[in-house]
Amino acid sequence: MSTPVTTDPAAGLAGGDEATLTAAYHRWGPLVHVLAQRALGDSREAEDITQQVFLAAWRGRAAYRPELGSPGAWLTGITRHRIADALAARTRRAALVEGAGAQYAAMDHRATEGMDSAVDRTLMNQELARLPVPQRTVLRLAFYEDLTHPQIAERTGLPLGTVKSHARRGIRSLRTRLADAEDDR
Repeated sequence: MSTPVTTDPAAGLAGGDEATLTAAYHRWGPLVHVLAQRALGDSREAEDITQQVFLAAWRGRAAYRPELGSPGAWLTGITRHRIADALAARTRRAALVEGAGAQYAAMDHRATEGMDSAVDRTLMNQELARLPVPQRTVLRLAFYEDLTHPQIAERTGLPLGTVKSHARRGIRSLRTRLADAEDDR
């Protein structure tokens, strides 16, 4: 059950008052959305960022220190981090697409005549299934759900460094296995 909105939004947020969070969303949500919209150039992505910011604020409310800054400044800081994560995800997607395109262009087309994307997807799924569960989980969240390392750590409960290690080892393993499969073709 929610208590009435406190007169001090900083204390209400830090104290976990849901009504204060609602009031903060109404007050600073438009600012968060505009910042994300300007940085990302995509209204739907800006809406997602806005929701992520207020969810992160709610989940991280115990770490909020009102004496270090206003709720608006705190939310703006969270927004900047979420925007940076979204831009980094875009960069990763672009690099993945570029790398896949370069890999495809370098393949010997005579050996791949008649292959279609279904075979490639099947091969990728088989190789993912061969990875240890932690690596497979991290890579599926990164590639299929487009989550950043911090988001994966939050979702899985794993430390951030562990998530990064699983991702690095999983990609290295996939690269080796897929190169071996390519040589066998």
